[in-house]
Parts: sequence; C-alpha cells; structure tokens
Amino acid sequence: MTEASQPPPESSRSRFTIPFEVPAYWAPEQALAVVELLDDLRELIWAHYNVRLIELIQAEPAGTEAKTGQAVSTDEVDF
Repeated sequence: MTEASQPPPESSRSRFTIPFEVPAYWAPEQALAVVELLDDLRELIWAHYNVRLIELIQAEPAGTEAKTGQAVSTDEVDF
C-alpha cells in the first residue's frame, strides 16, 4: 500500500488529477477577488518555503520550464 504523502506513479497521475476550469460568467469583481486570493496564497507559500523554493529554482538548468509550461524566473523573488 502506498503512503498518502507519496505521489502516484507517473503513468497513473492523469487518473488522479481534477480538471479545473475558470467560469466565464464571473463579474469583474469576482475575478479580482480570486486574483487577490491567489496573490495572498502565493505570498504565504513564499513566506514559508522561500529558501527551499529558491534552492529548487536555482538547481534547475537554465532554460528549464516548470511543469506548468512557463519558464522559471527568480525576478519576482524577494531576497
């Protein structure tokens, strides 16, 4: 039996994902509230994991893209 903290094998990960779509009917105020929530969440994660995240980013070879498909940049990291 696999421990809960271990990710599933690469070949079966797609079975364990939950698709998420952003509703197209949000009012601008609702969209802004979600953006602000995500900004706050990002700040909290950086505050807790900052050194470890920076180490992970620096360990990536130059030009490597994150799993999101976006290039990893330390431009927004507060040192």
